[in-house]
Order: sequence, then C-alpha cells, then structure tokens
Amino acid sequence: MGIGLMDIFQQDDSATQLTEYEKEDLIPTYISTRKELNRAEQDNILAAEDWAFRRRRDVLNAKFLKSLHQRMFGDVWKWAGKIRNTERNIGISPHRIRPELMNLLGDCRFWIDRDTYTPDEIAARFHHRLVFIHPFPNGNGRHSRLSADLLLAYMGQPPFTWGSTNLVKVGDARKRYISALRKADKHDYAALLKFVRS
Repeated sequence: MGIGLMDIFQQDDSATQLTEYEKEDLIPTYISTRKELNRAEQDNILAAEDWAFRRRRDVLNAKFLKSLHQRMFGDVWKWAGKIRNTERNIGISPHRIRPELMNLLGDCRFWIDRDTYTPDEIAARFHHRLVFIHPFPNGNGRHSRLSADLLLAYMGQPPFTWGSTNLVKVGDARKRYISALRKADKHDYAALLKFVRS
C-alpha cells in the first residue's frame, strides 16, 4: 500500500481501526484522500437511506441489518454487510456477534410487544446495544443510527435528531454522544435519551 493510500486510513476517534486486509477491500480506485473516502461513503449512505425509508421495514431481522449495512457501504467496501471476524478495541468477540445480535432482536420485539419502554427508549437501547456488539468491520455507528431511525419509523415515530449535527466529525457533539454511550454501558440511558432528541 503506497504512502498516499495510507494517509486516507489515518484514524481518529470517529472510526474503528481497519485491519490491513480490510483496507485492501476499498472498491473505488480514484480515492486518494480522506475527504474523497468520506464523500464516497456519504454518497453511498444517502442512497441507502433513500432505499430504506421508501417503505416500512422490519428492522428487527438480522438478514435485514446485514443488507442495510451492505447498501450503506457496498459501493465503497467489499466487506460491507459481512459480520466481522476480527477482534476490535470496541465491540464483543467475533464468535459472540451472531448470538448477541439474535438476543438483541428478541429483546426489542419483547419490549415493543409488552410496551416495556417508550418508543424512544426502545430505539435508544437498540442503538446502544447494536453499537456495543459492533457487528461489522466499520460503519457501526452510522449503521446503528440509521437502524434506530428505521425502528422508530416502524413504531410510527419520527427519527432521532442525533444532536442535530454530523457525528462522524470529531467535535463537542461527538464527545457528548460517546459519553452518553459510555453511560449506557453502565445501564444509565438518561444522557443518551437526552442526546438523541437534542
């Protein structure tokens, strides 16, 4: 991999580090800067959002979640929609991803069927656990935010505002978001519930 391509993979706290093999799965050959990579991913995500919101979706389905990730990143990465098989500094061990994902989907169906929580809290808890599981090599935050918004639509609710900013960029809103997720790791969802509607 040349020096120029290495520059586009410089990481900050906004993305999970890719393995060397995953970096080789970049599809567009024209990409040589981080800005071009971000733009390509954003264009792919916007097309996926357009597809996803065309009709009511059953988000609580593992096959759909993989398909959604593939639609969000499939024009940019060969690994899009594939469950990760490598350890990360965030997320659970790869061998636990599939069973934990099924547990999450079952829990969410139960919460909806039994009115266990408000729709906002169901979607926030779903988002948090999906991020915590971290099923894919990258794009988990963006995928879980879109999935939560689709779950809200499924429940007849408006999407979250997510701090009314771009959470991919490092800044104050992203710091508040990460802090809220860390509190949710300790079963305190108050900050996350506030953030998603701010």
